[in-house]
Amino acid sequence: MSMKVMDSLRSSVKGSVVEEGDDGYDEARVVYNAMIDRRPSAVVRCQGAADVAAVVRAAAEDGSDVAVRGGGHSVPGFGTADGAIVADLGDMTTVTVDPASSTAEAAGGATWGMFNEATSQHGLATTGGIISTTGVGGLTLGGGIGYLARGHGLSCDNLLSAEVVLADGRVVTASADEEPDLFWALRGGGGNFGVVTKFTFRLHPVAEIYGGPMFFELADGPAILAYFADYVRTAPREFGGFPAFQIAPALPFVPEDRAGEPFVAVVFCINGPASEAEKIVQGFRDVAKPVAEMVGPMPYPAMNGLFDGLVPPGLQHYWKAAFLDELRPESVAAHMEHGPRVPTVNSTVHFYPINGACHDVASDATAFGHRDANFALVIAGMWPDPAENTANTAWVKDYYAAIEPFAQPGGYINFASQDDQPKASSNYGANYERLRAVKREYDPDNVFHLNQNIVP
Repeated sequence: MSMKVMDSLRSSVKGSVVEEGDDGYDEARVVYNAMIDRRPSAVVRCQGAADVAAVVRAAAEDGSDVAVRGGGHSVPGFGTADGAIVADLGDMTTVTVDPASSTAEAAGGATWGMFNEATSQHGLATTGGIISTTGVGGLTLGGGIGYLARGHGLSCDNLLSAEVVLADGRVVTASADEEPDLFWALRGGGGNFGVVTKFTFRLHPVAEIYGGPMFFELADGPAILAYFADYVRTAPREFGGFPAFQIAPALPFVPEDRAGEPFVAVVFCINGPASEAEKIVQGFRDVAKPVAEMVGPMPYPAMNGLFDGLVPPGLQHYWKAAFLDELRPESVAAHMEHGPRVPTVNSTVHFYPINGACHDVASDATAFGHRDANFALVIAGMWPDPAENTANTAWVKDYYAAIEPFAQPGGYINFASQDDQPKASSNYGANYERLRAVKREYDPDNVFHLNQNIVP
């Protein structure tokens, strides 16, 4: 970046500007996926929409890329790039709850843990992710699958409005009444259209849930997956659980001699009375005897943070995603071949159900158009040792190749990796051409291209 632009940027923002050579530069440029090692020209710790707008204008003047870092959980590392100016929203974390209207505002750098902490004080929540350190912004813009999706829809379905910094530096509000095309695109179109600096959500009554993990022998996997697939078709919408392949961590509820082994797991999250929830859980026990379980009542924020310890900062990440209409026997066989090979306790495979309230929304009502899918699958390779990158990446790729014939075209963009860009049209589904039209209107020069990009 030129000295003139840098000096102008420093004088025009409230937040700090860290460039190469400054103290703290190496810390400021670190991102979630330790595979990604980039050297941006500057990292701006934005304090509000005006700072973000200044970054966008400075990048345009300098001819630099703009990278946007919200909560910072980008597996492809889109929150940075060599030579880019990074708009880091990590200091913008305020969450304000209005219990009278059952709404909440979240700044662009807030995480779901912060959001849930604020809303839970009023017995309220909206659909967030599975890990509490996930950013509110990235999850919502990509759709927003989480524990409460079957009951209350995706995160983007609960978005009421957004404050957005556009490619020309203007700050606008997008909602059903203002900038409606932009509002439509933000709900599933990712970060292609601007930088969202504030989100306003609809909230729902959620206090104590009934949940936790249950581990089954691999031999019981086909029966558990078949039971789950059948059960979830008509399950009450309060049920937000999912099956998984997971190595059992060394925790008190896991038999000491079984820790470190792979299992088929079911993670329960039931937003309903404990007596009814226990009947649901017992149905799975009736299929097969669990090896270990820790299922019971807990506050929803505790559920949302239950697996945070398995995904600390600094891991290597490589993921693949798929949408599934059903879990058929032939696809279950492929899962049972590759799932048990999960390489580390950090890695996992989750089958998220996205029927129920997710299907109440028409496929063209939001940019997230995969409303006919019943499951969103993620093969999440996560491991600490970079020496294992080749082997663990191969596990993800081989697994995906085996199940792709049984999947719908495309996958959930929040689970996509950097090399999934050629699949963008499939990942965005039937809404892709309308998304391109909105992109041409709001970002014709593709300023915001460090994402699962929609080329205008």
